[in-house]
Amino acid sequence: MTSATVRHARDASRGEGYGMVVFAAVLLGVLGIFNIIDGIAAIARSHIFVANAHYVIGDLRAWGWVALILGVAQALASIGVLAGNQVARWFGVAVIGLNLINQMLFLPGYPFWSLMIIAVDVVALWGLCAYGSRDNLAS
Repeated sequence: MTSATVRHARDASRGEGYGMVVFAAVLLGVLGIFNIIDGIAAIARSHIFVANAHYVIGDLRAWGWVALILGVAQALASIGVLAGNQVARWFGVAVIGLNLINQMLFLPGYPFWSLMIIAVDVVALWGLCAYGSRDNLAS
């Protein structure tokens, strides 16, 4: 047989898309760390944020606390998803959804960073929802 005709057998012990679930879980952990850093910087009123930004609700420090809390929740959800817990996956989906809303309301503080976090949130959300079946998490 030539190398062109040899078919590689898939590892049957892992479900379809297992790698995407791991990718989404790691991405969720990175998002958690980003939000923790972002929250601490906002609470400390760091100079990286737009001066005199007008928020729909609250102020920079309030959204910093929300980002910090969501960052910790995302980091914990990431650990749970990597451990194969189905409840942690759904918790991660919920926390990502809340973080999307948070970043939309946090947008006046640092627009480019918020838009980047929103884009990464969407990718992680897709990975958890599209490939997070019980078969993928159990293997």
